[in-house]
Amino acid sequence: MTVPIIMTVGGLVLLMVGADFLVRGAVGAARCMGISPLVIGLTVVALGTSLPELVVSLEAALDGTPQLAVGNIVGSNIANILLILGVAGLISPIRCSRMAIFRDGTAMMAATAIFVAAGLLGTLGRAFGALSLFLLASYMVLSYYSDRGSGDGVHAEEADEIEPIAGGLGTSVVAVIGGLTGVILGAELLVDGAVGLARAFNVSEEVIGLTLVAFGTSVPELATTVVAAIRRHADVALGNVLGSNLFNLMGVMGVVAIVVPVDLPAQIARFDIWVMSGVSVLMIQFMYTGLRLSRLEALLFLAAYFVFLLIEFIGVDRLV
Repeated sequence: MTVPIIMTVGGLVLLMVGADFLVRGAVGAARCMGISPLVIGLTVVALGTSLPELVVSLEAALDGTPQLAVGNIVGSNIANILLILGVAGLISPIRCSRMAIFRDGTAMMAATAIFVAAGLLGTLGRAFGALSLFLLASYMVLSYYSDRGSGDGVHAEEADEIEPIAGGLGTSVVAVIGGLTGVILGAELLVDGAVGLARAFNVSEEVIGLTLVAFGTSVPELATTVVAAIRRHADVALGNVLGSNLFNLMGVMGVVAIVVPVDLPAQIARFDIWVMSGVSVLMIQFMYTGLRLSRLEALLFLAAYFVFLLIEFIGVDRLV
């Protein structure tokens, strides 16, 4: 029992610290090379904050625990909306532009629909993975030209929220290498520890992925979103969540499906993908009708997240 706990906690710490150094080092290196904030936001920040989900999910799939991999992706998206937006909304009511909802919100909902349909119809295989990566690349190109025409937009602001590593290009590169090493080692420890905990507590691997692992891999998004909310940059907070969810479904799941085709676990297919879809629709509805998420609505999001966790640990089969 003690060993899995130590491995899980150690993996979470390495993952969090490694992801922080990786993103800050990559942003610092990009700025040293004169790359625009828009490109940094669309690529370095988006890919960097989603890297923990990617490495953990790949590690889990390659280790023969695809339930944990899929659970991590679905659970991260649920946590991004209910937990991260809930915390950010309590700090500062979240306002958004119609562009963020129309373009980024529509893209996220489309990605959710494609993921759900593909998972229910069969294996998430290489064809799904290739299509997902193509659609993600198309979205990034569209966002680049759209934001460039409107003065950089929210993706450039996302890059401005990241404090780069102090020093020159060499220091930033060292931070990237060190951060990447930490993420990889942390992912390996986290997956092994999480599997051990699941077996010790007789909990399914998908539940551990949906809860503990999903929370751990969502910490980079939580950190950047909270900083944005404290600075009253609520549109950036929303952009972080929309972008992260899109990258999880299209980018992370796309890569995993190409490397190791997976099936949706029975519980996730029956319950959790519908929770993910439902809270995604709920978020878009709140934002579209009033272009804001109030503190009361944020509190409801947090309450819903704790109810979700409670249902997972009590057991979906007992309650649903």
